[in-house]
Amino acid sequence: MTNVTDQDRVLIFDTTLRDGEQSPGATMTHDEKLEIAELLDEMGVDIIEAGFPIASEGDFKAVSEIAERSKNSRICGLARANFADIDRCWEAVKHAGKNRIHTFIGTSPLHRAIPNLTQDEMAEKIHETVSHARNLCENVQWSPMDATRTEWDYLCRVIEIAIKAGATTINIPDTVGYTAPMESADLIKRLIETVPGADEVVFATHCHNDLGMATANSLAAVAGGARQIECTINGLGERAGNTALEEVVMALRTRNDIMPWNTGIDTTKIMHISRRVATVSGFNVQFNKAIVGKNAFAHESGIHQDGMLKNRENFEIMRPEDIGLSGTSLPLGKHSGRAALRDKLETLGYEVGDNQLKDIFVRFKDLADRKKEVFDDDLIALMTLDDEDDHLQLVSMKVTCGTGGQAESTVELEVDGKDTIATEHGDGPVDATFKAIRAIFPNKAHLQLYQVHAVTAGTDAQATVSVRLEEDGMIATGQSANTDTVVASAKAYLHALNRLIVRREKTGPGADAREISYKDLT
Repeated sequence: MTNVTDQDRVLIFDTTLRDGEQSPGATMTHDEKLEIAELLDEMGVDIIEAGFPIASEGDFKAVSEIAERSKNSRICGLARANFADIDRCWEAVKHAGKNRIHTFIGTSPLHRAIPNLTQDEMAEKIHETVSHARNLCENVQWSPMDATRTEWDYLCRVIEIAIKAGATTINIPDTVGYTAPMESADLIKRLIETVPGADEVVFATHCHNDLGMATANSLAAVAGGARQIECTINGLGERAGNTALEEVVMALRTRNDIMPWNTGIDTTKIMHISRRVATVSGFNVQFNKAIVGKNAFAHESGIHQDGMLKNRENFEIMRPEDIGLSGTSLPLGKHSGRAALRDKLETLGYEVGDNQLKDIFVRFKDLADRKKEVFDDDLIALMTLDDEDDHLQLVSMKVTCGTGGQAESTVELEVDGKDTIATEHGDGPVDATFKAIRAIFPNKAHLQLYQVHAVTAGTDAQATVSVRLEEDGMIATGQSANTDTVVASAKAYLHALNRLIVRREKTGPGADAREISYKDLT
């Protein structure tokens, strides 16, 4: 393949800004597209498909500006098989240091029926449009949409036409995620062996994830001879999405023993761009998503945690640092074991003997059965044999709210035995109440989480309120239940503050050999 200087090199073609943005609800602003394009460029993506220039004026402007700003990547635009699309695409990408026109047409029987073209009529259209694109740009990609459901003989025929017309990359899309890995590898291999001129172009693969096999199909296509993978960050895309960039890149890196191909991607930037794409697209990454999910490097099972503490390679096939994470997470929950509990307690400054650990572990398991995750402040509370002292107690409160103005809350607290009253206004009764508490007991804690759950039905439902506070890396949670949601909110907030106070006292000077430093709350 003359367009690839290194047979072991796989080109990464990212279409987050085109196919990814086509996900319903994933539209990005102009500035967000520029930001993501810059991150892709810095990461080392070979080709960035920046958009569909004729789709809208906004898309045209975004592709044009990305083309002008790009420093390393080849900038590509998408165009249907007509002169107007192709001309508009060229206008958008022509100022890039390296550019590409990507034109396509649906070649399967289902897709040929849409424009009502015969095989011969479509073949002529392919010849005319690819030739037109090549007259404008020396780097042209052509895609037979729904290739995996196109008749074999016809697929070979139109690919040969596209190559003769000047296409430099032939992309084989599995448009509806229909194929399987063995088919994907075999299809690419047979096309390269069968189509005249196939050895003079780059074959690419574009796989959708409708059956959950996009990444497997893409890697299989590479095994069959493809040297370009089309993908998106986080697998974003139409319906179930596309091949995920992070998955194919890390698979090639991790299994270099059986997949001896490489990319130019800086993997340490993966987590950062994954989080940015999730933020700007509004599509959160599922916790168990490969590579970039919250749980991808988290271990809760006691057996796994013990194995990780002895040797991380027991349960991790790649390093979290390789994708830009600081390290492995060992969250504590009902599946955690003694080794992980002891390790966590040591990081909090507690040295425990075997007998003490046994007693704490029983109480920890009881707590973990009632909570999804046990936080540091929970463990500090467990280390206190007596019940927590309530430094702050709610004596009384009165709230006024409605449509006439800001809510007002008067709160009376007992602070270490002394009663104090404060009145504050806020954006709603809960906001006013929290402000009144802070007026009585000033603190620097930030509200990370506020959740309300009704535990019974009806207008007299009891509300359970959860509050999570953070202060200089120290996290505390509080909970309370009451038929009055505002009262439950106040008590949950005070519960969290009391836990912060306990933690501050337990991690005071000399309590932590690892020099964890926390500021006083007041």
